[in-house]
Amino acid sequence: MERIPILKMGPFLLVTIQVDMHDRLAMTLQEDLTNRIVTDRAKGVLIDISSLDLVDSFIGRMISDISKMAQVLDARTVVVGMQPAVAITLVELGLSLEGVRTALNVERGMELLRAQLVNE
Repeated sequence: MERIPILKMGPFLLVTIQVDMHDRLAMTLQEDLTNRIVTDRAKGVLIDISSLDLVDSFIGRMISDISKMAQVLDARTVVVGMQPAVAITLVELGLSLEGVRTALNVERGMELLRAQLVNE
């Protein structure tokens, strides 16, 4: 079964989505990531979607749901690398990605996670 790698970087988990997301892969990622948050006691999750050219409503909701699940598990989520077309699509679909912080790149996303960790 195809899986998206989840890397541990200190107190954070890094997910780089480099393939087209289909519904089954998205659900597998959601399960794998929540399990890793608990196992690794992660304080933050950075999801790099710079390789995604477009998203549908299911993938948008999945990103939002991952953020909500991570928050329940005491971790924060930052999504980085969003392409303009993806942002436009999410807005047109009415998906606000509530609770999801965004940043332009991985470096800025890690700064946000570190700042949240210090402020808690």
